[in-house]
Parts: sequence; structure tokens; C-alpha cells
Amino acid sequence: MEQMLNVSSNPHVRDKMTTSRIMQLVVIALLPTTLFGIWNFGLHALLVLLVSVASSVIFEWLYDHFMHKPNTITDFSAVVTGLLLGLNMPPQIPLWMPVLGSAFAIIVVKQLFGGLGQNFMNPALAGRCFLMISFAGKMTNFSVGEKYSGVVDAVTGATPLAALKAQGFVENSVPVKNLFLGNIQGTIGETSALAILIGAVILLAFKVIDLKVPLTYIGSFTVFVILYMLFSGMGFDGNYLLSHLFGGGLMLGAWFMATDYVTTPITPKGQLVYGCILGIVTAVFRLFGGSAEGVSYAIIFCNLLVPIIERLTKPVAFGKGGKKA
Repeated sequence: MEQMLNVSSNPHVRDKMTTSRIMQLVVIALLPTTLFGIWNFGLHALLVLLVSVASSVIFEWLYDHFMHKPNTITDFSAVVTGLLLGLNMPPQIPLWMPVLGSAFAIIVVKQLFGGLGQNFMNPALAGRCFLMISFAGKMTNFSVGEKYSGVVDAVTGATPLAALKAQGFVENSVPVKNLFLGNIQGTIGETSALAILIGAVILLAFKVIDLKVPLTYIGSFTVFVILYMLFSGMGFDGNYLLSHLFGGGLMLGAWFMATDYVTTPITPKGQLVYGCILGIVTAVFRLFGGSAEGVSYAIIFCNLLVPIIERLTKPVAFGKGGKKA
């Protein structure tokens, strides 16, 4: 009598964490940065964020509707894309620009490549870079019309990183304390390193992200800047280093955009390599490029390298690759 065996797929560990739950936690983690940006820059910043989020959700719904696809707005990924896009914009930008950026991010970068999980680069950063290339003047205008909460000067001026790039480092020219707290000019969501770090703690506490990519990103960037200071004859200067760490979009990019599940390597070694390349590329763009920033372009550039990184860091299958007896 033959014995019948039941053959099935390997067992899988099931988790209660769903895509929509992960996206909701990201939104919650972004709340400290969002609320500070609104308090810092005022009503127009709030409108920019609302328009960016709303237009992202609407474009996703419209695409699903006209392409006869299942509605995906309930997974909150469009909300996260819209919120990140809005946080990467100047506070006084015209309201039609978040709409245009959302259309590019959702339709071109996300949906045309298959939707969530298929996009080859971070949609929010792609939308920001699209606007930067198309409307560089408006995307680099950090003027503030009023003195919101008494912390932002009502003048048009460069961000601290832009001033650092143009004038070089002068003692006390860049207020490191203000860079950390957020009393400076910049995009809505990048000014307060403290608020961003509070959000990062939330992500880590709920295990939405781990430390591999952010720490290797920030660590390799730090090492590169230190080597630059030493070899350029500047000598080590803590204020200069902290100005680069807390200024611009490094913290927001490292904790909230470089950790995007879709555009980050899935292999543990690949994540370490990815973070190191991110730090080096960002430092090269900032220190030797024409722009004071470099985070957005560095992340998008490294997104394109992810398939190669994963191929080179793929772990050896169990039982293979060992030494022959």
C-alpha cells in the first residue's frame, strides 16, 4: 500500500503588521516634524501640506478608477507620499506646485510602474526633484512673508547650508543650536533635527525601521566630512560638522526616505552597503557639487543601484558554497 504525502509550501511567519498599519505609523512619526513646520512657518505651510496630501490621494484614486484597478488609497501610501513631498517644499511655494509634484510622484513614478512595491525610486523625492529641475527659482526661494511665532525672519535669504556653501565657514555664522531646534529657513519639514529624531524614535519603537540604513548613512557621511576637513587644511571643526549633520535634509532623508521598503535593499549586507554609498554620494554632492544640498539626488541615485547591490550581497543558499571535504 502506497503512502500518500501532503506536499505544501514552506510555513511562513504571519505578522499583524499590515501595509496600511505601517503607513499609518509613518504618518504618526512625521507628526512632530509636521506640527513644528506649521508652527514655524504658519498658515501657508499648512495649506501646502494639505494640498500635497489631498492631491496625492486624489491622483491615486483617479488612476485606479480610470485604469479599472482596485482602489488602493486605503493603504495610506499616497498619504505618506503627499506628506513627505509637502515637507520637502519651501513654506511659501505656490499651491499649484504641490499638485503638479503629486501628479508626477503618484502617476508617473508610482502607478505607471505597477503601484506600491513596483516603483524603482522614492515617489516623493522624485516629485521634489522634478519640481527642482522645472522650477528651480521657486523651489529655492525660502522667503517668509510674516514673522510666524517670532522665530523666522521676514526676509528672503539662503538656508544655512547655502550660506555655508557660498561664504565658507565663519565662526558663529551658522547657529548650530538653531539648526537642531529648527529656528532657521528651509523646507517645511527639514529645519528641526529634534522633531525628526523624535519621529525616528517612534519608527524604531514600533519596529517599522531598523538602524542599519540610517546609521550607516549618517556615519559614512560624517566620516567623509571629517576627512574633507582634515585633508583640505581646515582642521577638525565640530561646528562645521554639526552644521552639515543638522542642516538641510540629511536627517529627514536618512530616517524617513532612505528607509523606504520598496527602494531599499532587502539583504542585510546590502542595506549596509546602501547606507555607506548614500553617505559618500551625499557628501560628494554637498562638498563638491554646485548645490548646497544633495540628499534628494543621492537617494534617487542610490535607488537605481539597489538591484545591483542586492545581486552582489545575496546570501548563499543553505548547504551551498561550503568548502568541500
